Amino acid sequence: MKWLLPVLCIAAGPAYAQSPGLETACMAVAKNFFLVDTLNVGVVQSFPEIAPPGARFKYSERADTKKSDMTDTFDCEFDNANAPTKILRFCVSRICYAADEDDPERKRRFQEMQVLLQRAKTAH
Repeated sequence: MKWLLPVLCIAAGPAYAQSPGLETACMAVAKNFFLVDTLNVGVVQSFPEIAPPGARFKYSERADTKKSDMTDTFDCEFDNANAPTKILRFCVSRICYAADEDDPERKRRFQEMQVLLQRAKTAH
């Protein structure tokens, strides 16, 4: 019983990284979308076990924002959890971008992110 309390404290904490690959790919999409080299990232969650696999995180474009003060969310969905080579959809707060988007500007931004991820993949 001595071990039960520490285990419960760990289980009640924030979600720990599940898939660094998904998280890194999603952060790359965000940096490309915002046209920045660095992004102030807060809590990150990834979900490799659901379909489609994805990741999300809180962020701020301001470097001095505390993680606890971040309110904006960036979400990504990928075709594969093991090697996220193709993005299926991403959302910036409540605005989403995907291949089947009706809005031509959103569809174009989505296509741009696909191209940039593919370029990054072939560069490595």
